[in-house]
Amino acid sequence: MIAEQGTRVFSKYEGRVVAVAVTAGDVVARGQALVVLEDRDARFGLEQAQALTAAAGLQEVARRIDLVQSETERDRMKRLFASDAVSRQALELARLRQQQAENAAAQARQAVESADIALRMARDRLDEQTVSAPFAGVVTGLSVQVGDTVLARADSVREDQSLLTLTDMDRLAIDADVAEATIATLTPGLGGEAVLDAFPDQPFRVAIRRLAPVASAEKGTVTLRLDLIDPPKGLRPNMAARIRIPITTTGDIAQ
Repeated sequence: MIAEQGTRVFSKYEGRVVAVAVTAGDVVARGQALVVLEDRDARFGLEQAQALTAAAGLQEVARRIDLVQSETERDRMKRLFASDAVSRQALELARLRQQQAENAAAQARQAVESADIALRMARDRLDEQTVSAPFAGVVTGLSVQVGDTVLARADSVREDQSLLTLTDMDRLAIDADVAEATIATLTPGLGGEAVLDAFPDQPFRVAIRRLAPVASAEKGTVTLRLDLIDPPKGLRPNMAARIRIPITTTGDIAQ
């Protein structure tokens, strides 16, 4: 018996665990808080990014005002030059100042965009201090406790450095090995019966979903993935099962 959807949950960022909201065996919903990391640095980073974003916004407004003023002055100097009221040198100086103001306004816009990116990253870091369930399931393993320092996912090279294991108990299947000599008679959709050691008096139907594309050279077998049809309640991953699949009209059985 295997779980088709299960994962080890890691922290996106390094930090110290300040709260563990679940225990092994808990049923959790998608998005539910699982583990909370210390967020002091993350909150400071967000406040700093907010301040820089506000400052960049004010700077952009000031540079836009400068640009408008320089454009107005350039246009005025054009009119005066046309009436021989000012020299060409004065006109060129006005044009130069307008170009400089335009460049300064463009740089201010880029600064705002950079500040917005830094702000989004700071918000993401703060949000990620609370590690949430990626899908609904059952906590099947817990690896941390309050006070532990955990690594960021990118730095966690071992699976035991995860925070916990989450398993979707509603998506279970059976992988069964059969002799490769029977593969010609096995096709997707072919049905059979399964009996779990944990529920010996509750047999249920199974159906072949797919056959592994490669046989095991060591065992001379092919693995089948079987769908469960009306199985008993209380199934768990790694439970042992006996499978019976009729493969000919004469009643031969693959086990």
